[in-house]
Order: sequence, then C-alpha cells, then structure tokens
Amino acid sequence: MGLLSTVSLFAATVTTGLTAGLFAAFAYAVMPGLGRADDRTLVLAMQRINESILNGWFAVCFGGALLFTLLAAALHLGADRRAALPWIVAGLLAYLVVLGVTAVVNVPLNNVLARAGDVDQVTDLAAVRERFETTWVRGNVVRAVASTGAFGLLAWALVVAGRHSG
Repeated sequence: MGLLSTVSLFAATVTTGLTAGLFAAFAYAVMPGLGRADDRTLVLAMQRINESILNGWFAVCFGGALLFTLLAAALHLGADRRAALPWIVAGLLAYLVVLGVTAVVNVPLNNVLARAGDVDQVTDLAAVRERFETTWVRGNVVRAVASTGAFGLLAWALVVAGRHSG
C-alpha cells in the first residue's frame, strides 16, 4: 500500500472515529443529561455548545472525515489497492448520511436556538425547547449510528488494505 493511500485512509478513519465519538457522546450522555434539566438550562447549554463547537478541532474532524475519505477513495482506485475501495466507498456513503442529517436537521434546529436569543429574554422557553429537543435528538442518534458505521467500515478498509499490500 502506498504511503499516501495509507495515510489518507488512516486519517479518514481517525477523523471519522472522532466525529462518531462526539455524536455518540451526545446521544448517550449529553442529551439524556440535558433532557433531565429545566428548559432554561437545556436551551442555554445548547446555545453555548453550538457557539463553542465551531472551532478548528471540530472542523478538522468533521470536514476532514469527508475530505480524507474522498482522498482515500481516489488513491485506492488503482488495481493494486482496489480491495479496500468498496469498504471506503461504503464508509463514505455512511458519512454522507451524517452530513445530510446535519445540514437538514441539526443545523437548522441549532439556528432556531440561536435566533431565540438571550434565555433571560425569552418568554416561552418551553416552546423553544419543544421545537428543538426531540427532533434534534433523533437526528443526532441517526448521525451517531451512521458515523459509527462509517468508522467501522473505514477501520475494516484499513484491515483489508493491509492484507492486500505488498
């Protein structure tokens, strides 16, 4: 396996795994915990999380997972590396589900929270929470499952690629 194809597949696997871990942690810990909190706490916490998550580390993992997987797929098109390609493509397709759900479900709901403004000025926090929580949580569970699947598929692609190298 060529060095660049190996590095790109490894980077795709690591960044996808980190993204899967983030979404899974929200699914099994963060949102269940906030689900037990009052309306003000949930809305304020999610507003702050949504503001702080837009950073370089998140960009490298979330965006890198897509870019590294695309690069790995392109570098595994050659006949000597093609054995891993179906697993990489399957991982890519699973990750595209993550991107789609993020764009169509989670980000628009994050924007709903942002537009709600200062929690101390919102007159009906329960309505803001109701509009956000259930759908956001369901979307995130889909992202957690799809990104975990993508991670597993890419990890298997590494195994397959290693078995078929030199």
